[in-house]
Amino acid sequence: MNFALFLFVLLVGTGAVWALEVIWLRRKRPAQVRQAWWIEYSVSFFPVILVVFLLRSFIVEPFKIPSGSMIPTLLIGDFILVNKFTYGIRLPVINREVAQINHPHRGDVMVFRYPEDPSLDYIKRVVGLPGDRVEYRDKRLIINGHLVGARQIDDYLSKDTMQYYKRYLEKLNGVEHQILVDEDAPAYVPQVRTFPFSGNCHYNVGGLVCTVPPGHYFVMGDNRDNSSDSRVWGFVPDKNIVGKAFFIWLNLNDLGRFGTFR
Repeated sequence: MNFALFLFVLLVGTGAVWALEVIWLRRKRPAQVRQAWWIEYSVSFFPVILVVFLLRSFIVEPFKIPSGSMIPTLLIGDFILVNKFTYGIRLPVINREVAQINHPHRGDVMVFRYPEDPSLDYIKRVVGLPGDRVEYRDKRLIINGHLVGARQIDDYLSKDTMQYYKRYLEKLNGVEHQILVDEDAPAYVPQVRTFPFSGNCHYNVGGLVCTVPPGHYFVMGDNRDNSSDSRVWGFVPDKNIVGKAFFIWLNLNDLGRFGTFR
């Protein structure tokens, strides 16, 4: 059971007891008789659970970064906040959109349900929109025939591997963000899986070319050679979108990591 479903069940349970207490039990109970412990706890916790459920479902939700696929933008152990209403209002638990507010843009850091296992949440950067022709050739990104700008800056030292990686500032949708490239890694995409609309992608030794189908997005990790993303397992359907990541609020390994990112 995922946490959203657990919270929903808890909300329904405590809410039912709270309503029963307000409507019927309170009137039937003699004045000198105390509430049963389960009624007391349910009535006390229901408002708190309701507020947490509403905030988490419709406003903002916390996540923890479990892998290094978004280094250097996001590090392992970063606790981040995700805006749940940027792209629209979705029903909790089933994640069905009921009101559309906006669409993802190229360059957005997006949290979504992993297409191969929707019980898992993934985070990647949006690089391709519906209808886009996305090429990743010799480790350069090309969108609709236009080479995406990238300028090299200082190298990045990974504290985990004690290895230096080439670091670039890539510009998507007018906004720059950092990416890492491992020059020793091959340009071709290894271990490609079969996925919906896989016929839209063509692979070769230099990379791949994909046409993004309607209602889907092409996403990539900023740690380009250490990320399992749309190059491997395919496109992200709109129905899997959770929200837009925007804020780092804690990292227990680096207490100085705090603030917005892009």
